[in-house]
Amino acid sequence: MANRPTPYEIAFGHPAEEHFARIRASLAATGRDPHDLDAFVLDREVAGYLRELVPEEGVGDAIEQHLALLHHAYLYWAEGGWLVRPGRERTSRLLAEAAPVEDQAPAPAAPRAYYVQFPERLLWAELGPGEPHQPLDGLFVRPWPDGGYFVLAVFGVHSGRDGFAVVDLDGYREGPLERQDGSALFAPVLPGGAAAGLHSLVGGEELLELAARTVPLLREAAACAGAAQRPHHPVDLN
Repeated sequence: MANRPTPYEIAFGHPAEEHFARIRASLAATGRDPHDLDAFVLDREVAGYLRELVPEEGVGDAIEQHLALLHHAYLYWAEGGWLVRPGRERTSRLLAEAAPVEDQAPAPAAPRAYYVQFPERLLWAELGPGEPHQPLDGLFVRPWPDGGYFVLAVFGVHSGRDGFAVVDLDGYREGPLERQDGSALFAPVLPGGAAAGLHSLVGGEELLELAARTVPLLREAAACAGAAQRPHHPVDLN
């Protein structure tokens, strides 16, 4: 599977590791839980780094999106940089069949944060009414033992563009999910999408459902990588 840059590499990468190391030390010194966003943003190292990342005139949603990206990226780094890349066939199976509920609970020793990078331009979503559909690059996922998920979806990553769009959400997988129009989950809504073999995400509930279905991928990736796992080393699943 060909390598392509991840949102972590585009927005942070090696230059951020010194900042992240200072953040980790500061959080440990103050006893703050890095997974608690309210505690995370109060840390002085986090606040200082966020000021570097966000222009002074940035307000509202821009700051919230930068903070969400920083938080997910930091936890991805702190948990060892687990990058899971399912192939096209494996992703198609993932979209076609929901994993049993018992398979969606994180293993006790599993990383508490990871990134799943999907095949390029396979999944699409309309991020706002009337806006052009954008391709999903992948998901930062943080599953919790109580069945909840914190998710940051990254859209619009491509070689000719420095930035990308993010959608931040959290919640629970609420039983069987159905679309109002009766179509299958992840079925394409783009014109010609079915003929092209594409899929679509419709609404936040579908995004949370997709995140839940990635948990077994992480378990399999950990088994495949074993002791050889290193930070930011991709694990390909076919």
